[in-house]
Amino acid sequence: MNHAAKFIISEFTNPSGEIVFRVTGWLDGKRIRKNFPSRTEAEAERQVLEIQLVQTETGIRTAATRLTDDQLHEAETVFRLLSAQVRSLSFFVEFALANYREPERQKMLSEAITDYIAAKEHEFAQDQLSIPQMDRIRWELNRLERNFSKQSVAELTAPRLVEFLEVGRPGMKTHNNRRGILSTFFKYAFQRGWVADNPIPKVPHFRIRRKRGQAQTLSLAQVKAVMEFAETHKGGIWVPYFALCLFAGIRPGVPNGEITKFKAEAVDLDAGIIHISADVSKVREPRKIVIQPNLAAWLRAYPLKKFPIIPGNFKKRRQKFAKQLGLTHDVLRHTFISMFVAKFRSIGEAAIQAGNSESIIRKHYLDLKSPEEGAAFFDIMPKHAATLPPPRASAVDVQAAA
Repeated sequence: MNHAAKFIISEFTNPSGEIVFRVTGWLDGKRIRKNFPSRTEAEAERQVLEIQLVQTETGIRTAATRLTDDQLHEAETVFRLLSAQVRSLSFFVEFALANYREPERQKMLSEAITDYIAAKEHEFAQDQLSIPQMDRIRWELNRLERNFSKQSVAELTAPRLVEFLEVGRPGMKTHNNRRGILSTFFKYAFQRGWVADNPIPKVPHFRIRRKRGQAQTLSLAQVKAVMEFAETHKGGIWVPYFALCLFAGIRPGVPNGEITKFKAEAVDLDAGIIHISADVSKVREPRKIVIQPNLAAWLRAYPLKKFPIIPGNFKKRRQKFAKQLGLTHDVLRHTFISMFVAKFRSIGEAAIQAGNSESIIRKHYLDLKSPEEGAAFFDIMPKHAATLPPPRASAVDVQAAA
């Protein structure tokens, strides 16, 4: 007897004395008892009954079909996916046939990223991309490759990319920046036939409402504290860096800001001008910065021939006192622009000297500081400035006096 079976086979003697093989069990609430002259026939019936019982319990049934086992399994999977949909399977198949186009050739994502980064590195070598831009491209695409390893570019649909961009719930600006990198990558892939359609237009782009005065700046008291620290710390080694970034608005980022490419020869104290070349400028456009009297005093007290523009071991040293002095990213430059607009009341001149657009200054810096603060800012002098030759008046000062 097979105890594991739902139906059992046992020998049974008929009233006539004949020995038969009886199959017994329950199916759909009805008791089954069938006699067969041989065990083989009884076993065949038991198997049929077992199948009928499974079909009753699971909804599975037998049917004649031309589909292979793999095709049947795929069909079952598809119907499970469509269980919550109103439309039929044939609707989705017809839609895909009408709208889907196979890419001209399949390209693995890892290979596509390698090709794309090589193309961007060529642009970088031609001075078309900055170091931070190149670093961001590499970082974002490496993250994309890790998330979709062993897949082709064509498999990355818009819904999958949306889910990828939402990982970690990034801010809207971060989302847009990442989307921008993916957009240029998929344009590159589309041009080479690796994808039939660019999925990025279907990925949301957030419209960010800007508020005026968002740029973080230092107060007048904080600026004085920064310059006092610079004069008294390590023999004044930090003075040129802080003076140039605060009182000339040179972009302060290290290792990729303008200040790191800046050379002492660019400062002409006699002419009262700082020359920012296209190679140094973040926006690849040269500009001239008028040296204000207080900046001239700082640079004469701490000449660039003796004091470095960037102190050694910059990052580690700066981290030690950045929080104490309220030094966040670009805060020195933001303070210069705000104080310049406050004192000279000229957005156009501020844009020219800072290398910004007027629209950016209007959005972020307009009326952020009072005229009194602006004037006091450009009056901050080194403690021993009285012993130095009087600095010549700047062009902006002359215009303001007129």
